[in-house]
Amino acid sequence: MSVCQLAAAGLPILDAGGVLKKRFSSPNAGLRSCVSCVGNSSRWRSLGAALPRRRLGFTKEKRLKTSVQASAEDENKNNDTSESKKEETSMNETHDPSVKSSSSEPSNLSTEQAAEDDKVSMGSPLPGVKSSSETARLPKEVIDTLRDQVFGFDTFFVTGQEPYEGGVLFKGNLRGEAGKSYTKLEKRLQEKFGGKYRLFLLSNPTDERPVAVIVPKESLEPGPGAVPEWAAAGAFGLVCIFTILLRNAPTLQLALLTNNADPTLISEGLLGGAITAGVLLAHEAGHLYAAKQVGAKLSVPYFIPSWQLGSFGAITRITNIIRNRSGLLRLAAAGPLAGAFFGLTIILIGLLLPPGEGQGIVVDAGAFHDSLLVGGLAKLILGDTLQEGAKVSVNPIVLSAWAGLLINAINSIPVGELDGGRVVQALWGRKAWSRLTGVSVGLLGLTGIFNDVSLYWVVLIVFLQRGPITPQSDELTSPDQTDLALGVAVLLLGLLVYLPYPLAFSYVLPPLA
Repeated sequence: MSVCQLAAAGLPILDAGGVLKKRFSSPNAGLRSCVSCVGNSSRWRSLGAALPRRRLGFTKEKRLKTSVQASAEDENKNNDTSESKKEETSMNETHDPSVKSSSSEPSNLSTEQAAEDDKVSMGSPLPGVKSSSETARLPKEVIDTLRDQVFGFDTFFVTGQEPYEGGVLFKGNLRGEAGKSYTKLEKRLQEKFGGKYRLFLLSNPTDERPVAVIVPKESLEPGPGAVPEWAAAGAFGLVCIFTILLRNAPTLQLALLTNNADPTLISEGLLGGAITAGVLLAHEAGHLYAAKQVGAKLSVPYFIPSWQLGSFGAITRITNIIRNRSGLLRLAAAGPLAGAFFGLTIILIGLLLPPGEGQGIVVDAGAFHDSLLVGGLAKLILGDTLQEGAKVSVNPIVLSAWAGLLINAINSIPVGELDGGRVVQALWGRKAWSRLTGVSVGLLGLTGIFNDVSLYWVVLIVFLQRGPITPQSDELTSPDQTDLALGVAVLLLGLLVYLPYPLAFSYVLPPLA
């Protein structure tokens, strides 16, 4: 016996949990209440089949058993599962609104929201939002307003929707330029809801088609950390100061190995340490300047110590949402460009100035083969003084600035949340970023077999720099030509610093007989 027949007979209606919902006052009243159910049986059958199990709180088999018990004297035991689901949908339509539902979800949750509940966290195009268990779902009235009054034919024509981590993901067709459409949508969203919700125009990772995501603003706010950022960053910074000074004080390093360390020896590393730290500070200053220009907020920088170079640079998180990929690119490129400008300036000064009396450092000319950029500058300025197999005396500030330049270039590697990784994501999108991250980590792993610096950097990336990159509000608008040139310059500059100089320097000619 169907739920309509139960109502016509004046029998009580039970919900799926066995709770008494309503007894119709007359058989005719029950029949009238079920007309829409009978007239649209195919529609309710399809919606009932799409309902997730978690909404009713138990399995399909238990729902069938409860429905059979509700009408045991008349129900046919051979009713299939789809009939049971149709009856449940009818129950939800005909129960008294004054009686609370046994469902744990809000009563105004739309069927469309619940239909894809088990799939929304798979392949999510928007990283960094809280899980659906921590945030309330959008009310049906809000979703209807978004569909009918915010989106439209002139911006983004909605063809489907899915619940999405406390918000909703709209599928559809983007109309016109993404940037202009985003501006219109953002204005309408502000007019309807103020600053309560946040809009994202993104590329769906499954099919690369445009999607629009609406999430509550509070779901994007980061939670407090276990340790205050300034305390942890300060501890890392103090260790970095020591390692940078130690790296620029060779005598102190030798004394530590012989257990005859004199703390006063660290003074010999002050000048070189200041230059290396200056490159790092110029890098961070570039980020801060660009952040003000594009409206980005940055966390406290965490400087990572290194015994080989003094430091591996700083990890700085983006703590808010940047408007578009151009903003991300400018923010990411500003640091490496500022650090490179400062470091190259000091290297040029050091190569042009003669080593001071007793202050020059004698190095093998072959050391300049370690960098294509620095080796090329040295060959251009020193000329025939730079000969294979010969020793050359250089001002010590050259090596200190070179170390800072190498640290700056390492941050330009296109991987994870490094500046190079952010540049790649801003230039070519998340798919290119993901692929280049894998390639870069693989290449670093191979070079780590021969170079311990590369090995340590792989470990750092795996544990701290894997991403995902904080999303931008509009990830569909590509950067303009000027920003494209900036991004390519950052990637090329990094390559020029850490690729080797391939050409041979001049050879020392044997004396004439």
